[in-house]
Amino acid sequence: MNLYVNGKNRTTECCSLCSLRKELFSEASNIIMIYNGFQTENDIMLNEGDSVSFIEKGAMPSEDELEALMMARHTPFVHKKVKRARVAIAGLGGLGSNVAVALARTGIGHLHLVDFDIVEPSNLNRQAYKIRHLGMKKTEALKSEIEDINPYIKVSIDNVKVTEENAVSLFQNDPIVCEAFDRAEYKAMLINTLLEKQPEIKLVSASGLAGYESSNSITTRKVFNNLYLCGDRKSNAEPGRGLMAPRVSICAGHQANMILRLILGVEEV
Repeated sequence: MNLYVNGKNRTTECCSLCSLRKELFSEASNIIMIYNGFQTENDIMLNEGDSVSFIEKGAMPSEDELEALMMARHTPFVHKKVKRARVAIAGLGGLGSNVAVALARTGIGHLHLVDFDIVEPSNLNRQAYKIRHLGMKKTEALKSEIEDINPYIKVSIDNVKVTEENAVSLFQNDPIVCEAFDRAEYKAMLINTLLEKQPEIKLVSASGLAGYESSNSITTRKVFNNLYLCGDRKSNAEPGRGLMAPRVSICAGHQANMILRLILGVEEV
């Protein structure tokens, strides 16, 4: 029988999942079994062409093994496109840091992280940083987080403030840009600059995610060609309405999901 085992073709006479595990591992108690994309403890009968992954608990799989596992979870068609994709994230605060983590877990091929700031204690209520990152540049702290999630993702960083003068050169190699700035004037600057000077770039922006209003008011909509806006478009941060982890992460999820859809060629919200 020909199977796809841990990312490689393998011929075996084993007819069941557990018998194949026993053939490959003398100590099988610490092995996770993934059968056609689903984790299971059951002894399933195998069929020609099945995809099987065996992962040792607590151990980092090889790049081939992790690739096979991601492909099984996402389906080959989806994962191959995600693996080839390059995405830039402008601003690594509550939105950008959480978008980056979501895309890293999705198996994105190349992330371009852009920010000039450092991690401060006030960031810890909603951003994807930890105590150990305090004082570090956000780009470097987030790169280390991504390496802990998937060390095989390529991460490039720019420790600079994005301006109207450098925006085009910074993002000239990025087909998709996530706008994740805190301030409205910076958002407008980046959107207007890129849409005018690099209209082929697809932009995923956000507006309206402060407070603890209903999660259901956060949506994604296509504003016009190549510009997508996530949020409720009205709940701005102000006295009495702060930025809190739940709504920030919900909006970041909207942005990450729209980016994934664009990678897969789905341009409608």
